[in-house]
Amino acid sequence: MDRRSFIKKGLIFTGAAALSASPWSVTPTLRAAENRKVKLKIGYLPITDHMLIMVSNLEKFQRTEVEPVKFSSWPDISEAIKAGAIDGAFLLTPIGITLYKKGIPLQAVMLGHRNGSVITVKVGKSIKKTGDLRGKTIAIPSPFSTHNILLRKILLENKIPVSSVRIIDMAPPEMPVALATGRIDGYIVAEPFGAQAEFMSVGEILMLSRDIWKDHICCVLNINESVIKKHPESVKELVDGMVNTAGFIKNNPKKASEKSVDFLGQKPGVVEHVLTKPKGRLTFEHLKPEISDFEATQNYMAEFGIADRKVSLKNYVSTDFFEG
Repeated sequence: MDRRSFIKKGLIFTGAAALSASPWSVTPTLRAAENRKVKLKIGYLPITDHMLIMVSNLEKFQRTEVEPVKFSSWPDISEAIKAGAIDGAFLLTPIGITLYKKGIPLQAVMLGHRNGSVITVKVGKSIKKTGDLRGKTIAIPSPFSTHNILLRKILLENKIPVSSVRIIDMAPPEMPVALATGRIDGYIVAEPFGAQAEFMSVGEILMLSRDIWKDHICCVLNINESVIKKHPESVKELVDGMVNTAGFIKNNPKKASEKSVDFLGQKPGVVEHVLTKPKGRLTFEHLKPEISDFEATQNYMAEFGIADRKVSLKNYVSTDFFEG
């Protein structure tokens, strides 16, 4: 039996059991066990790419309890999902692919967003166009990041040798201050750290990531396979809830920004700026995972030396829980 058939059978069985069971045919203890919600611990970072984690406050689940687990770095969240300390996490696409290639049993069940990153440079610096990046120090959050791909892509397209740009790793929260103090000339990272620099009047946007790679994927919801096999109905409920949350963010950017404070710790005005100025800077549409998007990312990883080999992603990318 293949994965899709297994999951569908599990979902059908769960529904059929619920319909056929009589309230008089189970003991109070068994009935309590049936009513107990499945807790899913979902890891995230306090970035606007991960705003769907607000699902834990916005949705009322019948059979699932979502426990957000906040991390401060990509290595920490990666180690947590590898160790099974959390049930799922929003991961950068290159990180998820790399973990899958290493044999970590994960499935990508939903995109967290599209677009949403920026190249930010210091105000007043002589960086007004892509060609001005030559000889500059640019920070990225991780070698295994979509941002590393985006930076190398724009350098290649403008015939700028990567060797002519000093690329360094840096934790995103440090980037605005590093820019202000002159430690770096610019950075490419997920929002709201680009908007933060704008609000601090120390940085300005050189380029939006959507203008480097239109509607690119970046952060993806990865779920441990053991959780999928054991609780497919809860994973389905989680995905459905996040689809609803995506719609809420799209249609109510101001309210969404206010509700994000508990999860992101950012000023609502900064988050609203990311969601609206300009429109499409960060989007929460077309979140069904398409294998072509993941294959495109893997191809860039190979082209830019981020990965040494490519693998089939057929069993990694799952649309089993996504409607439409």
